[in-house]
Amino acid sequence: MIFSVFSRAYKPIIASLVLVSVSGCASYYSHFAMFPAENSSGEPRHVRLSWQSAEYPGWWFAGDKATPVKLETQCSDRVWRLRDDEEASACGEGIRACGEAGRDLVAQTGQPASGSTRCMSINPADPDARIAEIEGKLELLVSCTPAVLAEGEGDDALNLDYLRASSVPYTVYIRKAPRGSMRSRLPEFDESVCDAE
Repeated sequence: MIFSVFSRAYKPIIASLVLVSVSGCASYYSHFAMFPAENSSGEPRHVRLSWQSAEYPGWWFAGDKATPVKLETQCSDRVWRLRDDEEASACGEGIRACGEAGRDLVAQTGQPASGSTRCMSINPADPDARIAEIEGKLELLVSCTPAVLAEGEGDDALNLDYLRASSVPYTVYIRKAPRGSMRSRLPEFDESVCDAE
């Protein structure tokens, strides 16, 4: 009886402590960058990288975590997601995005890419690179080019072009801001450039 009353009285407190211990230790951040470059057709475009992270103090049992890195090219409908998990291991190690058969070509040879082709990689010299460990700047290597630049016709047409391949990695400087703050808003693309074309 006494144990039952004690248990009922302290259940909310115990539940609150568990919630605080699980979620209260992480700091949440948005990471992003926008830089000028060219697409595979040689047209000037802006490219945007973005991801989210949860960072834990060193004494906490959980390690830092991050979402995949999203890469978007101005005027393009093709969105790349670079991952560091085992699901993306088909095309190598580190932070990478694999090619798609019929949509990508290996830039160096012009041969069709496949799911085992590493088309994009971040910090390519480091096979142990992890998204949660990126600080300040990164190197982005693009090794593929689109097999087709567009799909469909008229209003339903999709632009599939993306950031131009390069044998030398792009150096990209990253901004980091607390998630939900004014500084965490992603820079927007100027869509009027696309409409003009």
